[in-house]
Amino acid sequence: QVQLVESGGGLVQAGGSLRVSCVASGGTFANYDMGWFRQAPGKEREFVAAIRWSSTYYGDSVKGRFSISRNNAKNTVYLQMNSLQPEDTAVYYCAAGPAGLGVPRTREAYAYWGQGTQVTVSS
Repeated sequence: QVQLVESGGGLVQAGGSLRVSCVASGGTFANYDMGWFRQAPGKEREFVAAIRWSSTYYGDSVKGRFSISRNNAKNTVYLQMNSLQPEDTAVYYCAAGPAGLGVPRTREAYAYWGQGTQVTVSS
């Protein structure tokens, strides 16, 4: 069983930056694809970014502004968010799934989810 704990969310002004982190425990971190999803009020959970070994994937709405990375020695995945806009406001969830099995952009690829961290971007 893998446990995921996100941190680093908060309030930021439009145009600003924020980095959220997710620490995993209970499994061999390097054996997992890691993803970030977000959910705004009244909307479905949306794919943001994923990392599979050294390959990265991004949702269209964040491409060029967000960057995902991982540190296997620290069991941590990061999401660096730049040029934030009010429409980026959401709860951001970290997810983990068996490496190489699912389609990284889909929720079905991930078996484990964190509790989420709130990111709010003011205009």
